[in-house]
Amino acid sequence: MFSEETLYSVALRHCPLIGDMVFRKLVSEIGSAKEVWEISKSGLKNIYGIGRKISLEIGNPNHLKFAEEELDFCEKNNIKINLRHLGDLPYHLNECEDAPAILYQKGSYDPARQPLSIVGTRNITPYGKMFVQDFLEEIKTKKVITVSGLALGVDTEVHEVSVQKNIPTAAVLAHGFHTLYPSKNKKLSERILEQNGVLFTEFNSRQKPDRENFIQRNRVIAGLSNATIVVETAFGGGSISTATFANNYNREVYALPGKITDKYSQGCNQLIFQNKAAAISTLSSLAEQLGFHKESEKTGELFPSSEIRIQLPEIQQTLLKALDKNTPLSLDEISIKMQIPSYKILPDLLQLEISGYIKALSGRQYLAN
Repeated sequence: MFSEETLYSVALRHCPLIGDMVFRKLVSEIGSAKEVWEISKSGLKNIYGIGRKISLEIGNPNHLKFAEEELDFCEKNNIKINLRHLGDLPYHLNECEDAPAILYQKGSYDPARQPLSIVGTRNITPYGKMFVQDFLEEIKTKKVITVSGLALGVDTEVHEVSVQKNIPTAAVLAHGFHTLYPSKNKKLSERILEQNGVLFTEFNSRQKPDRENFIQRNRVIAGLSNATIVVETAFGGGSISTATFANNYNREVYALPGKITDKYSQGCNQLIFQNKAAAISTLSSLAEQLGFHKESEKTGELFPSSEIRIQLPEIQQTLLKALDKNTPLSLDEISIKMQIPSYKILPDLLQLEISGYIKALSGRQYLAN
């Protein structure tokens, strides 16, 4: 059974023009959702910023009827209703100014586990798949819960591999629990719940997966974690919005660099170039930066000797070997040393610079980092 406060919270949030921020303002000013619902219209008008249109809807029995039906739906479907003003939200999400007033939940969420958001394009490439598989293998023994959006592509890969490796995973939906989008992932969502994972949504059971809901969903993905990893994305892809939310919340953002000619690496490269994300260079260094320390198999070694840089093309690996950390080489000197025309190696030098592997000096001179 749900409390009266839950009932009135759902009714209040269902009122037109009452979003998460207005809801929070009303409840903090008056004390509870129930008291807001029962206060006179004249009392509501005394609250700064609450106009006539908002106050007219509060107390409308239609919204209360909706709330009763919603609670009945949630009870029948084992859905938990988390209220922000009662401190029910996961810790990191609660810290966000624009966090949802109400967060619906199916499944279990262990607050002792470190949440890690991993997002990317729906058009995942073999490079992106290999990164997700290898990185989750790297951290599978840690107390982590992965977070993504259950979309096709990178999101699906994150949830699938997490389930395979017995890592709890959280899927954030862009619609209510009356449906599952995309329908291809319905069985995956069931497997997530079977493996001690969780489904979250801020949308009620009448709300469909409308286009605008996905951007709103992305802020919850970013808000749930202290760090977000962008695997692959094109310029202007949806994952860019997730990274932007994470930046606005002062959270860490990491991006997987790729070739400048690869469409679904261009968004990641841009995030790195604009200093909106740190470049991922190795799996173990990323795990260490995230706080997942991994002991080396050999005493005295910081990293295992097999540690390699992530999927650099052969020419870029050769370039790195040709460069020195102390003595800069000009573009022409590198060209002569490698016996490759300078115009052919310039794009790879630029890619290595964006990815943080090398440093460019004045006069087209380069040093290894």
